[in-house]
Amino acid sequence: MADIPQTDVSRPSALPTAKLSRGNAQASIDQSSAEYLDTIEEEWNKRVDMEVETLVDGMVDLVSLASIGDKDKFRIAQESFQAQSRAESMVRAANSLLSITHSMKLLLLLSDEAQLAHRRDAELKVVQEEKDEARQNVSELLDQILHPSMPAK
Repeated sequence: MADIPQTDVSRPSALPTAKLSRGNAQASIDQSSAEYLDTIEEEWNKRVDMEVETLVDGMVDLVSLASIGDKDKFRIAQESFQAQSRAESMVRAANSLLSITHSMKLLLLLSDEAQLAHRRDAELKVVQEEKDEARQNVSELLDQILHPSMPAK
């Protein structure tokens, strides 16, 4: 336990007797915590992008189906069926997005608060140091401008 774990994310691994894609499980074990979390984040982003794309495509199709013109009964029934199927796929995509947001809320609520606080404090310390360095640089530049006869430090 020389390495301090960076996250408390559980990693799925195959049992020694399992025959299910052991190579893929080994690849996820070899990743660092940051790489693993980046992979998970990318999967979430792909899911969200796919559902949003479904919503956008459905809306575009609904608008294109809403054209007014000379139509026979068969064409009207056909467009009605297409509109209903698009609306149903949009509802499924919206429900999937709601499920994703619910899962993300649970992940945030159940996450390790101590680690989040530690990261926030570390980031605050870095920002404070950068601010102090910037103030020092501005002070030196201002001294050079106001007192040009003094040599620069």
